[in-house]
Amino acid sequence: MAETNLDRLKADIKGNCPGRFYVFHGEEAYLRRHWLDSLHKLLVEDFAEAFNYHRFNAETVSLQGVLDSLEALPMMAQRSMVQIDDVDFFAMGEDANAYAKFFSDIPDYCTLVLVYETVEFKIDKRKKALAEAFARATVVEFTQPTERELVSWIGRHMKKQGKQITVDDARYLIHRTGGSMTALLGEIGKLCAYVEEDTVTRNHIDLLVEPVLEAEIWDLTDAVAAGRYERALQVLRTLLQKQEEPVMILGALGAQMRRTLAARRLLDGGKRQQDLMKLCGIGGYPAQKTMDAARRLSESFCGRAAELCLEADERLKSSYDDPERVLELLVLELAGESRNA
Repeated sequence: MAETNLDRLKADIKGNCPGRFYVFHGEEAYLRRHWLDSLHKLLVEDFAEAFNYHRFNAETVSLQGVLDSLEALPMMAQRSMVQIDDVDFFAMGEDANAYAKFFSDIPDYCTLVLVYETVEFKIDKRKKALAEAFARATVVEFTQPTERELVSWIGRHMKKQGKQITVDDARYLIHRTGGSMTALLGEIGKLCAYVEEDTVTRNHIDLLVEPVLEAEIWDLTDAVAAGRYERALQVLRTLLQKQEEPVMILGALGAQMRRTLAARRLLDGGKRQQDLMKLCGIGGYPAQKTMDAARRLSESFCGRAAELCLEADERLKSSYDDPERVLELLVLELAGESRNA
């Protein structure tokens, strides 16, 4: 397997040989913070942090400030660290070329780290000098780990706190939290603190973990697939009581009904769960749940359900009808379609 830039970063830190220029970006905030902290611990001793660690953001960054920080000799250390947060250098005017010059000639006693959390990182090749400077960087994109990797990670964190969890229940926990490692870490801590038994179970997760919107939409669509429309209305009303935006609820519900339609067609074509995962870009647990739901439904119902969601979306955005009423009517329409089917 080819070495990734994350592998290179890990090797740099493990071998105590950090590079001169890194760019950190991507959706997984936990991993981004973890490796940024690891790099900081390697480079900056607490007693000399004021001298060897220089940090800027969009409000404080300046040409002279960055140049002075890059050229400042480290005190009682081999290297200094310069961190710049959420600055889009490609959106700059004349200063872009000056920064390109700085980034192309970083001293060997300095490590520059550009961190993108709230600003999207994207190289604009039209700014040739800056693009060439960024080509010298180790650009690390922190993406959400695979379900398998997360299951192993959850198991390790549970074990550190004296608990264990089955693979299936770990997958369920990922599903209920949306898979964010930051959210998972908080929920793992909560579960390990409050569960008295050695094993964390699905019942514990249902009791203690606050599900994300997508997970509750799964509950709603599961109820629809099982013909339990009173339960579907109950889930919907709970979401509304939590003050979830109706347009967000409908968007998530419509997306899931379209996935269910795709699953039904894949089943009819002799395809399997892995095909749905690839088609929709979802993990194993949600794919399994979707395929299970699709097995209980006809293609005609799935197609009509997706159409009803689109019609409800149009009513929600183009009429003065009460949004909550639109959603409740949609559930009732789905119930009627189910009976007709």
